[in-house]
Amino acid sequence: MKLSDYDMSASRGFLSHFQIVDIDLPDIFVPVVEAAENLSGLMTTGRIRHWLDRLPALDLTEWAANAPEEQVRVAMVRYSFLVQAYVWGESDAPTALPANLARPIVALADRLDQAPLLPYSGYVLDNWAQLDSSGPIALDNVYMVQNFYGGADENWFVLIHVAIEAAAAPLLDLACHLVEAVKAEDTARTTALLEDMEGHWDKVNAIFDRMPDRCDPYIYYQRVRPYIHGWANNPALPDGLIYEGVEKYAGKGQSFRGQTGSQSSIVPSMDALFQVQHGHDPLRNFLDELHAYRPAQHRRFIEDLREQSKLREFAIASGDPALRAAFNASVEQVARFRTRHLEYAASYINKQASNGKGNDTEVGTGGTPFMKYLKKHRDENRAQLI
Repeated sequence: MKLSDYDMSASRGFLSHFQIVDIDLPDIFVPVVEAAENLSGLMTTGRIRHWLDRLPALDLTEWAANAPEEQVRVAMVRYSFLVQAYVWGESDAPTALPANLARPIVALADRLDQAPLLPYSGYVLDNWAQLDSSGPIALDNVYMVQNFYGGADENWFVLIHVAIEAAAAPLLDLACHLVEAVKAEDTARTTALLEDMEGHWDKVNAIFDRMPDRCDPYIYYQRVRPYIHGWANNPALPDGLIYEGVEKYAGKGQSFRGQTGSQSSIVPSMDALFQVQHGHDPLRNFLDELHAYRPAQHRRFIEDLREQSKLREFAIASGDPALRAAFNASVEQVARFRTRHLEYAASYINKQASNGKGNDTEVGTGGTPFMKYLKKHRDENRAQLI
């Protein structure tokens, strides 16, 4: 396995290989980009739909099928934010998405083999840029390009994820090398790679610990979270959302999962590498469903890693104390990451007061109950220690 086979690298991992600000869209997108760049201003008027209804109805079917993928992904970022703003930017959710938004985002999503709403890839992986292109992808050198209302809390929430994805990139490269080391039955190299992995996990977890620095739980709940929900298992859209003008949906409401950090491919990759097994429960079923929302190349990486990794079996069979210790240390680091996620779910969501439809404290933005299952999955992670 090589990261380059999956449009990935040891410096960026799952992050885009391009920066959104370097990709120009054709002139037909000018009004769309202008609306997206002024989204905060449009939303503040309280009548976001009035403004978005004025956008031209672009037929992107042929363009999306043939344009460079980088352009399609940038267009997806812009349109997916506009779609979310249309649905959640006023007090009551609409029953339908107008054709001038519905048809373009479906064309873009079809090209990318993703769902036609805001994905984690559009929210995080493709939605960042460096202030100094010669510097690192780190919290003091990146900014969020497309947002909803903007502000430090919204930006910081996304940028923490960007920085985590960058810091996790070496872990994914090490995972590829570990697959090869195990195939070669090289105990010493496998141990060394795992020991190296633990140090990178320290960096990832240190970044995750910084979420509260500039993202307040109350502000997150009131001004960030409401706009990233989907239309599955959402009481505000019990019959889903109708995509007007999209023939394949035949006028029927569609129920898609919302953007969530659980669409990140880091932890599923580690579960695949360490051969972590989770029992069947609503969150497991939900996470399995979310796999289809990831970029196609990232899905393939996880699937290939799951198929090829024999790391846990090798560590057990080797009987080598150093290898087992290194294996357990990295598994524990993933459990530590999951513990922090559980703590944030409690403080940023569960402890916040209910804020009406679509912002339920018991249901995640992806549309599933989460608290007890996050703990269960963390415990199942730790149960893989050998």
